[in-house]
Amino acid sequence: MKLSTRTTLAACALAAATMILTPAAPARQADQRERTATKPASTASPKQLKEASKKSASASRVFEQIMGAPDRSIPKDLLDKAEAVAVFPGMIKAGLGVGGRGGSGIISRRVTGGWSAPAFFKMGGASIGLQIGAAKTDLVLLFMNDDALRGLLGDKLEFGGEASAAAGPVGRTAAASTNLKLDAGILSYSRSRGLFAGLELKGGVINPDNNLNEALYGLKAKDILTGANKVKAADIPPGVIVFPNTLARYSIK
Repeated sequence: MKLSTRTTLAACALAAATMILTPAAPARQADQRERTATKPASTASPKQLKEASKKSASASRVFEQIMGAPDRSIPKDLLDKAEAVAVFPGMIKAGLGVGGRGGSGIISRRVTGGWSAPAFFKMGGASIGLQIGAAKTDLVLLFMNDDALRGLLGDKLEFGGEASAAAGPVGRTAAASTNLKLDAGILSYSRSRGLFAGLELKGGVINPDNNLNEALYGLKAKDILTGANKVKAADIPPGVIVFPNTLARYSIK
């Protein structure tokens, strides 16, 4: 075969290969555009970032103070079993006989090697009991299993309705004598006027604050706290990551 003939055949083969491979490039570009378009993005305003950072700092401070109380902290073996931790600092409780409570807080779920980006929630609802005047109460909730956490991720979680929260034991050795409490899906603690103890929570309703969640992460609370760790540590605002970092100092696995 002459050289010119071989050259012509090679050129034809190269042209045919180019025709076959060329359509794949736009497909790859379209796929890349689709992945980029669906990636969650933050649209938080400076005011929302400041609000989220303030709530995270307050929740972290409350948790540190509680865990630093000699012989009155949450038992570490219980904390190590928890699937998620919620902190609602400065809950307002007021009334005479029948009162109300309200406040906001954040929740992180355990992930491999640490804790997830915190999701923001609100709490409200009636409380029945002997109450006079007003008080601020810090509330900590341990969600001990997936079933307990699943109830949280709907539109709302009502204590005393579909969910119950048992008073959590306190102290370094308390958990050893409270086997019945280990079966509870949610353990609750409160701190008011410096006193920290377990609390049987009834009548409270927790709702996700998805206006803030979506502004920060582009995701609802359910998506932040379920499945894989969808929000990478690098994507958590610096003022917000303080909460999961605080939890990691006390429990990590």
